[in-house]
Amino acid sequence: MAAISRVFGGFRTLMAKAATAEAVTVAVEGKGILKTFPVSQQLASFAGESELTRGSAVKKVWEYIKLHNLQNPANKREIHCDDKLKTIFGGKDKVGMTEIMKLLSPHFTKSV
Repeated sequence: MAAISRVFGGFRTLMAKAATAEAVTVAVEGKGILKTFPVSQQLASFAGESELTRGSAVKKVWEYIKLHNLQNPANKREIHCDDKLKTIFGGKDKVGMTEIMKLLSPHFTKSV
C-alpha cells in the first residue's frame, strides 16, 4: 500500500508544478489559437461575430457542417460545400477536412 501512495503522491507534485503562472498567463492573454482577431466580412457574416479566435472559427464551421449534414457519407474526410460555405472557402465545391484551417487563414487580419 505504501508503494501506491508513493506513486500517486509524486503525481500530485508533478500536477502542482504544471499549473505555473506562465500557463495561467497564456489563458488570460490569449496567445496562439486563443487570441482573438478581427475577421473578414465573409467570415463575420458566416459566424455572426466580427472578432474570433482561430479555434472558435473552426468550431463554428464544423457545427455548421454537422448541422446541415455536409460531410460525404462515403468519405468522411470530404465536405460538400453549400452556398454559405463557398463564400468562405473561395467558391470550392468540395474541401478536405485538413484544408479547412488553410482556407480560413486569409479571413484573419494580421494585427501589428
